[in-house]
Order: sequence, then C-alpha cells, then structure tokens
Amino acid sequence: MTRVSAVYLIIPQSVVGPDLCDVANQLLLIRSRSVITKTYGVTPPISTASPTEAEIAMNEKLIDELKRQGSFESEEESQKRVEVLNKLQVMVEEFVRTVSLQKNMAEAIARDAGGKIFTFGSYRLGVYGPGSDIDTLIVVPKHVARENFFDVFNKLLRQRVELEEIASVPDAFVPIIKIKFSGISVDLIFARLDIPQVPLTLTLDDKNLLRNLDEKDLRSLNGTRVTDEILRLVPQPTVFKHALRAIKLWAQRRAIYSNVMGFPGGVAWAMLVARICQLYPNAISATIISKFFNILTKWSWPQPVMLKPIEDGPLQVRVWNPKLYPADRAHRMPIITPAYPSMCATHNISASTQKVIMSELKRGAALMDEIMIGKRPWADLFVKHDFFQRYKYYLAVYASSKGTAEQQLKWSGLVESRLRQLILKLEWIDSIELAHPFVKEFDQVHYCADEEEAKRVADGEQIATASSKEADLVKTIKAEEHKGHGDKSATNGDAETEGDGTTDTKLVVYTSTFFIGLEINLDPNNKQLDIQWPCKEFYEMCRSWPEYDEDINCICVRNIRNFNLPDYVFGEGEARPVRQKKSKRKLADVEVREL
Repeated sequence: MTRVSAVYLIIPQSVVGPDLCDVANQLLLIRSRSVITKTYGVTPPISTASPTEAEIAMNEKLIDELKRQGSFESEEESQKRVEVLNKLQVMVEEFVRTVSLQKNMAEAIARDAGGKIFTFGSYRLGVYGPGSDIDTLIVVPKHVARENFFDVFNKLLRQRVELEEIASVPDAFVPIIKIKFSGISVDLIFARLDIPQVPLTLTLDDKNLLRNLDEKDLRSLNGTRVTDEILRLVPQPTVFKHALRAIKLWAQRRAIYSNVMGFPGGVAWAMLVARICQLYPNAISATIISKFFNILTKWSWPQPVMLKPIEDGPLQVRVWNPKLYPADRAHRMPIITPAYPSMCATHNISASTQKVIMSELKRGAALMDEIMIGKRPWADLFVKHDFFQRYKYYLAVYASSKGTAEQQLKWSGLVESRLRQLILKLEWIDSIELAHPFVKEFDQVHYCADEEEAKRVADGEQIATASSKEADLVKTIKAEEHKGHGDKSATNGDAETEGDGTTDTKLVVYTSTFFIGLEINLDPNNKQLDIQWPCKEFYEMCRSWPEYDEDINCICVRNIRNFNLPDYVFGEGEARPVRQKKSKRKLADVEVREL
C-alpha cells in the first residue's frame, strides 16, 4: 500500500475547524492520487481504481450540497463540544473520588481511582452536525456501582450552572442520563470494569476488560468498541466520513433511520458505508455513495454484511451465529458488528420495514444513476419523505399520561420499545401487505376542563374544547422540578399558565402519538379488517410494565384515514391528503375493527 501521509496534515483543524478540515484534506488526498492496495474486510476489493476527473468534480458538488443542507458544524460549535467533554471528564473523576471516599478509601487511593469518558456514535465517527447530541460512555473502576451513577453523579450534574436539562432513565435497556450542558445535548451511559483503577491512558481494545461484567455493562461498552473498530477498518477515514454524512442525511430525510422502529440505526448505516469503502478502497465519497445504492439493492439478503471475520473471545457470551441459533437465522438484513462479541445491529428489522428499506434503496439507486451523469442535482437525493401522503389507512397509537412529564417520558419510551411487537403481529394478518411505522412520535400536552374530557383526550379523541400544544417532555420535566422546589405540593391539576398569560386550573394530559401506515389488500366482498387480536396482545404487553398505573397511564390504538390525519404531522407548506368523492358504484371504504 502506498499513501501520501502528509496529506492529512496540510490544513490544520485550528484554521478551518474539524469538519471543513476533512473536506479540504479529502480534496488534497484526491489530487495526490495515492493508491491503496491492501485488502480490507472479508473479501478482496471489487475495484482499486483511482477517481476520474468527472468523479472528482461530482464529489466537489456533493460537498457543496452537504454544506447547503447545513450538515457541517461551525468551528465555534465544535470547540464548544470539546469544552463540554473536558468539563465532564473532570466531573467523572470527582464522581469516582467521591464514591471512593464514601467507601472509606484513603484520599490518595480515591484520587488515583480515576474514571474516564469515551465518545461513540456520530460524534466519534466525525459525522455530527449542528444540534447533534454526543453519545458519551463513562467508565469507572469496580467499586463504583450503577446506582452511584444515578445518585451521586446525578447530583453532581444538578449542581452545575451549565446544566439546562436532565432526564434519567435507569430502567432503559441501556440505562442512560440525558442532559443539555452549555447548550450541547449529551447522552451519558455507564460501564463498570473489573479493575481497581481507570486511568486516562486506558483504551477499550483489550477483550479481557470484558471479563466479569454484567449484560448492561457489556452493552454500554459495545458502542465505543464498535465505533473505534469501524474507523480502523476503513481504507480512507475522510472519504468514509463524507459518504456516511450523506447517507445519514438521506436516511433521516427518508424516515428510515431508527433502530427501535425496525430500521437501521446510526451504527448499522455506518457499517454499510464502511463495507462499500472496503470494496472500493481508492474511491472518493461520491463514488462510494453511488456504489452503496447499486450494491445494496442487489445484495443477497439475508447474507450478512461483515467488516471482518467474527472473532472468538474470553467470555461465555452469545456471539452471532445463524448456524447455531434459530433467532439469528431469522434476521432479515443482518449487519454484524466488528467488535467482540459480534452482534447483529439490525435484528429489529421486520418484513414490512425491510420492504420499505429496499424500496428507498431502489429509489436512491435510480436517482444516483442520473446524479452521477449530471442529469439531476444532489439535492434530489435528500428530498423529504412522503410517509403521511403515501398510505390511505393509518393506525395511530396513543400513549398518554394524566401524570407528570417525567411519567409520560417513561411511559412513551416503554410503548415505543413495544411497538415493534405490534408491527410483527399486524404482519400475521393476511390482509395487511405492509405495516410501516413512522420513525418518531409526536408529543403534545393538553389542558382539559374535567375528568371526562381528560379521559377522552387520553383515548385519542380530538377534543375541540381542550387546549393542546406541542410538548418537549425533557424541558417540561425540568420546569416541573423547579415548580416542585417552589411548591412541594405541586401536582397534576395545579394551575397551568397558558400562552395568553392567563392562569386556569386544568387537568393536564400528555400524549405521545405513533403512526403506522398500512397497505391493505382485502377480498372485494369483505371490506372489514379485524385487528382486535394484535391490539389486545399489544395492550397486555404494555400494561405488564411494572410501573403501569391504570389511573395515570393509557394506551389506545385507533384507525385513521389519510384525510383525517392531524395538522401537526405536516410540515409548513406540505400538501395534505383530501377526501376523494366516491363514485356511486364504488365499494365502501375498508372498515377497520380495533379493540
């Protein structure tokens, strides 16, 4: 392999910022014509050809379009992120020292116990943009428990004047504290290693560090280890970053970016782009994007996408193996993480979401064929989805609470995590060709005059007399905390100040609404679709939550026609579906029977 190593040092980050530095250095790398001959991944490359002048010109247009789309962050904002991470590192060391002293350790030993933060996700991959959060892992020595993280460290955070928002979710699959610190959103997760000290020099490469850890610690460590491994396995990190930045923007705009909803998440999209980079090690970002769509539309799923062979390790833990595990054989579009223990990052993909993904890949491939020959602009690839115009029938899943915003955040998160099971049950119904979940929920707060009105709102009814507005649950939680400090008796039903400045005593109901688009194919002589069984199973699954309270929490599924979709799902200037006049001879609409 030959490479011009000085290329990456010509333009320092201090001059143009990290994002634009990558842009400039990619252009310099292109012009240097360095050729990579090393094999990356599990197969030899498809092509080692260097970029043509036409591809170079197309790549420059791609970078220009990403700038127009607001994909890159300013140097000032990037520097602010560094400052926040430095402050968090100091706080983590103080956190570990405090817990150590509480456990009667000597001051010197407590100080040397250390503690370190690692980043992962989009920030570590270098594809973050304005407003992106920072995925951050806090690693501590063995005497610091997860309970200390949600108690001691939580209190340390709340003492900081830089803290703007905070929400703890200790019962999540990966327990997390979400904060906004100096204007930067940070997701904090926790892992305890079976070692007495965690120095600043520690890396997580050694698989032996995974010994004697519980499943939650292993899951927390996995994100950082996978991200670091991906960066080691791509031929040209800068080319990879810009290609991934474009694919991430495309997937978000087309509403196919959400692991919990059954689509690839950030890590899965990163691994797909990394695999294409391995197959075309000398290509530039524009070419990688074109090959991405071309290859993945033709991929022989469920053949797995892997960046390197699966490795053995020191733990008695399950590693992805479809020959051994029936559940692994059931994965429809397996994308396998490169760090031990290897797992499938796309186990949530269902038959319906696979159809949606493949449809979007085919659309992208057709567009890229024209973009690469100059018939279309790059902007066409990033056009917003048409989810709320695409289907005739939708299901609206309402998760509501007559409690606090914090109770609603937990409840809606639980319902969201169970929504995939509803999708799978809907797919069992012969008449449903496709059950397509939208990737985000719509949160609202409603001010109701009485219990009857509150109950109707919680059941998903649109009540004209109830005042409703969009809700930011995390911000509301902080406001409730301030209110609680000022008035310890503050409860749901206390006076609420509305936008006109008046104060009325009203019942507050929070709702989080999830939408599922349906493709239905019924017998012309039977226009009835019965979804009572899937709904009943889904309700029971949600209500089995240990914290479920029937006086506070409510779950409801309603069918809704496209022309009756609420205004809040449409963006400014978007055309909404209108009801078509029926011909006299036309058969009646489908009747959807929900529970």
